[in-house]
Amino acid sequence: MTKSNQWSFPMLAVSLALCLPGLAHAQVSATEPAARNMAEMKFGPLPPLPTCASGSVQAGDPAKGAFIILAKLTTGCSLPWHWHTAGENLMIVSGTARVEIKDGPSQTLRAGSYVQLPSRHVHQFQCKEKCTFFFYSDGAWDMHYVDAKGTEISPDDALKAVREMPAKAMK
Repeated sequence: MTKSNQWSFPMLAVSLALCLPGLAHAQVSATEPAARNMAEMKFGPLPPLPTCASGSVQAGDPAKGAFIILAKLTTGCSLPWHWHTAGENLMIVSGTARVEIKDGPSQTLRAGSYVQLPSRHVHQFQCKEKCTFFFYSDGAWDMHYVDAKGTEISPDDALKAVREMPAKAMK
């Protein structure tokens, strides 16, 4: 694969830097208490996730290190096979989802369900019924889409297979 087909960390960092300032009021430091109702949160696109996904940063900075995002995905929204450099943890707030882990379990998730994925574990995720979940990562965010053989592919190619396209950064 050529560099032009990769969703590189610099491209991700620039995209997050462009789209997350609109969500900045949601960011908090670890020393500052915070409490928000969902109605107060500003949601926006999360490149290179598909356009059927949006999120609101609750803590941290996804371009720099550990963070928490409250994500919303529409019914049928799919995140095809991928992996992240950092470990991730999901807790479902509402809806029904399905997570499949390469060479591991497949699980239907409902409100209160929890998923822990160590660094570099290949998985896919689909919302069966409109989903809301907290996404915690222990490091900066990246997303590496892969094909059935495990070869890294571009977000455009990965999402084309599920009839979606990557979200673009907010302007």
